[in-house]
Amino acid sequence: MTVNYNAYMDQDLTIESTKKGKLSDLIFSVKDVFSIKGYTCSAGNPDWLRTHSSDHMYASSIVRLLENGATLKGTTITDEIMYSLNGVNFHYGTPINPKDPERIPGGSSSGSGVAVSAEIVDFALGTDTGGSVRIPSSYCGIYGIRPTHGFVPIDGVVPLAQSFDTVGWMARDPKLLLEVGEVLLPLHNLVQKDFSRLIIAEDAWNLAESETKEALLPFIEKVKNLFQTTEEVTLSTHGLQEWQTTFRMIQGLEIWKTHGEWINEVNPTFGQDIGERFQWASTLTDEEVAPYLQKREQICNKMYDLVQEDTLIIIPTAPGAAPLLNMSGEESERKRAQTMQLSCIAGLSGLPQVTIPVAEINGAPIGLSFIAASKQDLRLLKWVNNYKELWK
Repeated sequence: MTVNYNAYMDQDLTIESTKKGKLSDLIFSVKDVFSIKGYTCSAGNPDWLRTHSSDHMYASSIVRLLENGATLKGTTITDEIMYSLNGVNFHYGTPINPKDPERIPGGSSSGSGVAVSAEIVDFALGTDTGGSVRIPSSYCGIYGIRPTHGFVPIDGVVPLAQSFDTVGWMARDPKLLLEVGEVLLPLHNLVQKDFSRLIIAEDAWNLAESETKEALLPFIEKVKNLFQTTEEVTLSTHGLQEWQTTFRMIQGLEIWKTHGEWINEVNPTFGQDIGERFQWASTLTDEEVAPYLQKREQICNKMYDLVQEDTLIIIPTAPGAAPLLNMSGEESERKRAQTMQLSCIAGLSGLPQVTIPVAEINGAPIGLSFIAASKQDLRLLKWVNNYKELWK
């Protein structure tokens, strides 16, 4: 039996809690991109590890958890420089999906997702730029949240594309997902009333594979009964592929502006798919991306108008179960693009999204997601926990 499912960069690292609190006696791990005093993170790449020095402080998200009683044990494997959704690392290997070892775990917070799913730790921190907490959570059959952009401090975290980067977390049950949220998220301005309006995003559901739709449909019917009104809405007039392209272009430019100088100076070794993405990102210009920035503003305005404080959007987290490990590069990229069409909805708009493990297809998990209005994160987490009997 594999002890750690190849989830860890350093499983022996231990930082004891500094106080008693809400999370006392709980153990968590962190994706290997968070600052830990006296430790050098790898960001999933040996050349990054070689060319960076140890940190002098802790990321504030880690400090909050330690001050609320949790103990940090271990740093987890990430895709190289977080630039993937697969969870496959050319240098350090692929964390083993505990639900189906023949399938990828999802990335880039792959190690964190696997550590939680395999019950090695109680919860784990990851980062989510384009889906990197939500997708491994869906593939590994656990709960995960991408919070409102900018709502959880992201200092002390290796950046990818800063207008999309968030600190997210994963757990095996909705109660703990909420309790971690009560530590990391602001507690002010909470709306107490329940959500009353459900939006079924038709174009998002059109991306789901037929087996996924069939497995998730019963949960949609159950959820409808919790709302006063239900609406079927098409989010994107010209298709979610346009939204995915918008996300990809802006993200690519930001990534190169963040890491291009280091790449040119160090000439690091990347796995083929990651290397090709960085090469493509290096060709982007401000002028080329400018129209996509305008498009993002339009998307944000549309989503903010649509998703009021009383509203939740229901979508599949991913088109289907985790792809098989031996999937070809071309097919893998096609699946990744389809998945990004779903994950970019919350990414472009900066809205909070929770994924819930509600069903399986031939033993492989699939997640159901809810997107709420900006800064309604805790309310969303409480709602998911209040109706936890529905998710079983």
